[in-house]
Amino acid sequence: MKATCWMGKEEVRVENVPDPTILNPRDAIVKITATAICGSDLHLYNGFIPSMEKGDILGHEFMGEVVEVGPAVKNLKRGDRVVVPFPIACGSCFFCRKGLFSTCENSNPNWVLAEKMWGHGVAGVYGYSHLLGGYAGGQAEYARVPFADVGPLKIPDELPDDKVLFLSDIFPTGYMAADMCGIEPGDTVAVWGCGPVGQFAMASAFLLGAERVIGIDRFPERLRMAREKVGADTINYEESDVHETLQDLTGGIGPDRCIDAVGMEAHAPGPIDMYDRAKTALMMETDRPFALRQAIMNCRNGGTVSVAGVYGGFIDKFPMGSLMNRSLTVRTGQAHVQRYMRPLLERIQAGDIDPSFVITHHMKLDQAPEAYRMFRDKQDECIKVVLNPN
Repeated sequence: MKATCWMGKEEVRVENVPDPTILNPRDAIVKITATAICGSDLHLYNGFIPSMEKGDILGHEFMGEVVEVGPAVKNLKRGDRVVVPFPIACGSCFFCRKGLFSTCENSNPNWVLAEKMWGHGVAGVYGYSHLLGGYAGGQAEYARVPFADVGPLKIPDELPDDKVLFLSDIFPTGYMAADMCGIEPGDTVAVWGCGPVGQFAMASAFLLGAERVIGIDRFPERLRMAREKVGADTINYEESDVHETLQDLTGGIGPDRCIDAVGMEAHAPGPIDMYDRAKTALMMETDRPFALRQAIMNCRNGGTVSVAGVYGGFIDKFPMGSLMNRSLTVRTGQAHVQRYMRPLLERIQAGDIDPSFVITHHMKLDQAPEAYRMFRDKQDECIKVVLNPN
C-alpha cells in the first residue's frame, strides 16, 4: 500500500509499504477514505518531537471502511464506516474508566520512554513517534486499529466524510479546550491561534454559552475564517497590542477564559521571539511558549486558562507568579476523544455545526509532500488539508 512516511526533518515521502495485518484479536483493519494533516504533524515535520525513525508512517486524523476485524471485535463488521480517535485506549484501565482516554496505561508499548520524559506514561497515538507507541499512522491506504472494540465510532451513511472526519481529533480537541474553561453565560473567551483547533475552540465556546469570543492570530485568512465562519471578534497581534486591545474590549477586566491553541512552536513579535528561538536552538528549552505566556498574563483575575496546544518538554520564562497571585486555574490535556465523539456526532446531526468549514484544500495522498510544505508555509491560504488515498 501507499503511505506518507517521515524521512527526516522537513522531509516526507509517499512510499510503498507492507499492508497492515491483524496482530491482536481486538484489532481491525480500516481502508482509509479520508485523512488529514494536523497542526501537530508539523511538530514532527519540523523536527521538534524526539524518537521519530526514518520510514515511520504519519497521520492520526483518519476514517474509512472496516475491511477486517479480529475475533474479539463484536461491535464492528466488514463494511462499517468509522472515524478513528487519535488516542489509542483499552477502555478498561484505571484511566480509561475515568474517561481519561489519552492517558490509557495499556496502549503504549513504550510507556517507559514517556515516563522518563514526563514523569508518567501516556496513551499510544497513531503516527506520532515511538515515544507514543510507534504505531503506524493513517495517512495511508489502510491502517491497523488496535482496541477496535473501544475506539472507532460508526458513522451513518448519509453523513459525508468531510462532516465527520474531524471527530478523530481537532473537533473534540477544540471542544475539550472550551469545555475545560467552565464557560458561564456572559463570558468572554479569548483564543490564541486561529488554526483548525482554534477555530473549533471558538465555535465550541459559542456552543457552550459564551457571549463573546475573540480570536488572536497574524494570518489574514485565519482571522477572516474566525470572523465569517465562527462569528468571533479578532485581533491581529502584529498590528495591535494584544493586552491593550483585550483590556479595551473587556472594560479593563480581561477575558474570563483564555485558550492556548498554539503550543510549542509559537511565533512572537519582537525580541521575545528571538529569545525563544535562541533558547531552543541551544537546547536550553524545548518549546516556544509565547502564546501560553500571553494567555496567562491576559486572563482576568480568578479566570481559567485552558491549554490545547501541544507541548513536548520544557519552557522558560513561565509566569508562575501571575498564576498564583491572581487565582488563575489552568486545565490542559491531550483530548480524550472517545469521551466526546458521540455527543459531537449528535451535534453535527442536529445541524448545530458543520465541521467541514475549516477545510481549504483537498489533495491526493500522493501529494502529501507538497501538502505538508504548503500547510507549514501557509501558502495559498492553506488552513486545513484533507488527503484522499483512494
